[in-house]
Amino acid sequence: MIALLSGTIVHKSVNQIILDVGGVGYQLLIPLSSFYSLPEQGTARLHVHTHVREDAILLFGFLTLAEKEMFGLLLGISGVGPKLALNILSNIPVPELRTALAQGNIKQLSGLPGIGKKTAERLGLELREKIPFEPGPVGTGGRQSASAGCQREDALSALINLGYRDTLCKKALDSLDASPDASLEEVLKAALKVLMR
Repeated sequence: MIALLSGTIVHKSVNQIILDVGGVGYQLLIPLSSFYSLPEQGTARLHVHTHVREDAILLFGFLTLAEKEMFGLLLGISGVGPKLALNILSNIPVPELRTALAQGNIKQLSGLPGIGKKTAERLGLELREKIPFEPGPVGTGGRQSASAGCQREDALSALINLGYRDTLCKKALDSLDASPDASLEEVLKAALKVLMR
């Protein structure tokens, strides 16, 4: 089982990265938090969760061990698959998620894309005891800028991957009064605020 990979970034997109490790290219699915913090080029070191299915072996990469561990805990909940677990980590930083789970904050959990009230209640009930409350600063790491055209395309792709409908995503992006110098992270955050109203 692959648990850690270090190599050269060959390709990076909103929800995945291809890492060249000794001449072998590994495709890793990543949350938005890792996307924001990873450089466009250079080397990267990712904690890996290997997910084996009957028809595929999927690799999920995380910059921090805390994210990988939380991903594993989320997968242990009935009804939460790897795609949904990745969406959760893409929409809320681990420290904030820990707090919501420890406090049983169903309202905050059910506000995440793809999480209904029943799933939120299940998360709070089953993970509350496993997640000690750890208050602390919340951050998403570095920012990456993009040209306006590519930025909108990347933002639209990211929002659709998070479970929002295409038409709603386009309306949310159209409603933004974003600066041309705004980073992709800033555009996504603003669009998510519109979508979660």
